[in-house]
Amino acid sequence: MEQEATLTGPKAKERAEQVKLHGLEAAESIKDRSITLFRRGRWGSQGSTFIGVPFLEDMRDLGGQDVVFVGAPLDAGTTYRPGTRFGPQAIRQASALGGSYNPGRGIELHEMLDMVDAGDIQVIPTNIEKSFDQIANAVSYIHERGVFPVVLGGDHSIGYPDVRGMAPYIDGTIGIIHFDRHSDLSESSLDERMHGSPFFHATNIPNAPATNLVQIGIGGWTGSKAGMKVARERHATVITVDDIDQYGIERIMEYALEIAWQKARTVWLSFDIDVMDPAFAPGTGTPEPGGLLPREVYRMLRLATREGLAGMEIVEVSPPYDVADITALLGGRVVMEVLATLVSEGKLGKARESQTPQGTHEQAQPPEAIKTETP
Repeated sequence: MEQEATLTGPKAKERAEQVKLHGLEAAESIKDRSITLFRRGRWGSQGSTFIGVPFLEDMRDLGGQDVVFVGAPLDAGTTYRPGTRFGPQAIRQASALGGSYNPGRGIELHEMLDMVDAGDIQVIPTNIEKSFDQIANAVSYIHERGVFPVVLGGDHSIGYPDVRGMAPYIDGTIGIIHFDRHSDLSESSLDERMHGSPFFHATNIPNAPATNLVQIGIGGWTGSKAGMKVARERHATVITVDDIDQYGIERIMEYALEIAWQKARTVWLSFDIDVMDPAFAPGTGTPEPGGLLPREVYRMLRLATREGLAGMEIVEVSPPYDVADITALLGGRVVMEVLATLVSEGKLGKARESQTPQGTHEQAQPPEAIKTETP
C-alpha cells in the first residue's frame, strides 16, 4: 500500500489527459468523466483493424476520410445467448483472412477508398441506456465529420442509437432497409429496450418513420406477434423469405427500394447476420433455420445499396457460438460487398477511371418515382 502511493505521478496524469483528448468526451449521462466516448488507453485497440486499414488513435483527426469502421461491443441487449460484445473484434480478425481485392467485381477497396478504423465505442456493459447514449453520440460525431460509418456490432439493440445519432444530421426523412429473420419491433423485452426492440424506438424518431422501414427475410418460429402488430399498425413493410422465393430477388429489391426511398433524403442499412441460414452463420444469438444463402444476400445487398446509403451496421455476430470463424467472416464480407457496390455506383470514394474518360463518375440518383424532395 505504501508503494502504491508512489506510483501515480506526472507521466500517469499526462497519459490520462492524452487518452481523454484522443477518445473525446463521454455522453453527459456518464458520471465518471475519465471514461471516453471511444475506447482508448487500457481499453483501446486490441491489435486488429478491419481489412488492415490504419487505426485512428486521435478522433480529432476524423474528417476527410471516406469510411470509418467503429465497433459497438454490446451484448447487454440480448435476451438469451450473449457473446456479441466480442463481435467487432472477431469480424476484424476474420477480415484479415482475405484481401481487399475482388476479381469478380474489379474492385480494390484499399485503392478506391480512404478508410480508417476508430476502434470501439466505450459502452457500459451493465447499463444499456448509458450505452445507447455513448453509441448515439459516437455516431453523431462521425456524421458531423461527414464520414461514412460502418458500425460493427454488437447485438441489434444498437440499431436504435445508431439511427438516433444520425437523425439530427439528415435534413429530411431517413429510410431503413433492415435484413433480419426477426422484426425487432417490440416495445420492450424483460422490461427493457433490448435487441428485439430497436426499430420500435428508431421509428419513433420524427424523421425516421415506419412507413420508410423495409424488413427483409422475416420468418421462422422465433418471431414476435407483438412486433408484427406494430408493423401492421405503423405501416412498416415486412418481406418474408417466402415472399422472396415467390417473387424473386430483383422484384423484391425493386419494391424495397421504392418504399425505403419514398420522400426520403437517405437510407440506413441494418444487417442482422441471423438473416442467413444458420448452416452458414451459426455464430449468432437467435439462429433460425430456413434463412437466406450467402449468394442470395450478396445479390440483394448490391441492389439495396446501388442508390447510396448514409451508413450501415452489421450486428449479432456472436463468436462463442461460431464454427471456424465462418459467421465473423460472412459479417465482414457483407460490409465489403456494400462498400464495393457504393464504389462501383460512384456513391463513395474514388470512381473507377474506366467509367468516364475523365476518370470521374457522376453521382447516380434514385429514380424520380422513388426519391422526391423533402418539403
